[in-house]
Amino acid sequence: MWRVAWFMAAAFLLMAVVLAIGVVLVGTAVGLIGADPPVRILAVASLLLFVVLVARAGRRFRRMALNVGELVDAAGRIEAGDYGVQVAERGPREVRTFARAFNAMSARLATTDRNRRAFVADLTHEFRTPLAIIRGQTEGIGDGVYPGDQPHLAPILDATASLETLVEALGTMTLADVRSLRLNREPVELGVLINSSLAAFKSLADGGGVRLTAEISADTPALDADPVRIRSVLANLLSNAIRHTPSGGSVIVSARRSGDKVSIAVRDTGEGIPEEVRSRVFDRFVKGPGSPGAGLGLAIAKDIVTAHGGSIDLTSEVGKGTEVRVTLPIAS
Repeated sequence: MWRVAWFMAAAFLLMAVVLAIGVVLVGTAVGLIGADPPVRILAVASLLLFVVLVARAGRRFRRMALNVGELVDAAGRIEAGDYGVQVAERGPREVRTFARAFNAMSARLATTDRNRRAFVADLTHEFRTPLAIIRGQTEGIGDGVYPGDQPHLAPILDATASLETLVEALGTMTLADVRSLRLNREPVELGVLINSSLAAFKSLADGGGVRLTAEISADTPALDADPVRIRSVLANLLSNAIRHTPSGGSVIVSARRSGDKVSIAVRDTGEGIPEEVRSRVFDRFVKGPGSPGAGLGLAIAKDIVTAHGGSIDLTSEVGKGTEVRVTLPIAS
């Protein structure tokens, strides 16, 4: 508010000075103010120049006022929900700069709104399936159509577990979006973390005929990381790799030092990722044909790795396999 007050005070002061100069020049030119003839001639010339300058300044001010009015109108439309509104980038340099920034802001708002709508639509779809299973099975048991035995309760438990996973994923993404994802960092021995993760997935791999292998360099340092969060990243990568690797294939988890970071790679000999999906695998709700789940696993893995100050990327070739690489900071 104080800036506005100072601006208004300066504007009124400038107007007063302009009016005073104009009065002096007019008075001198017409003889109301006593002066020698040469001074009066100079006053007449100065008055003409003053009028020209004021006229030009007036036109500039009117153009600026029109541009500012257009910006104000556009801001009102954004407030009403028209996030894609754009304004013409014309007028004085300052106004053009402001208009350009306004248009960039409007474009970002429009993109954010589209993403939000798509996210809500995808989320609704993902919730609908397990809820339909729970309702159908429960109504069937309640109506006496199904007995309340293990085979008919199992789908309810599975659907409930899917909902729990989805809710947990949404919580992680929400915290990551507002940069509030809490990390309980500590020195983490990567060899212990990888081997325990492989042990947790051994039965799943054995059931699918997939061989699990760890390749950890002897000089691999400890991580500065949240072990629970990083374990969840490894679990997601291992789950994906085993699920998409046919019987007789292999999944290798390797780790080595890379400068001041540690590089972790999960490589499989599976079916690979189609090219049309490959560039979007870390986006939310993106998954390949026939892939189960909500398509949130890699998106959440990226959020967690980014929160640690690391990076994650992927290479894949259809029919030959996929490799996901994660880099994380070492413990000091």
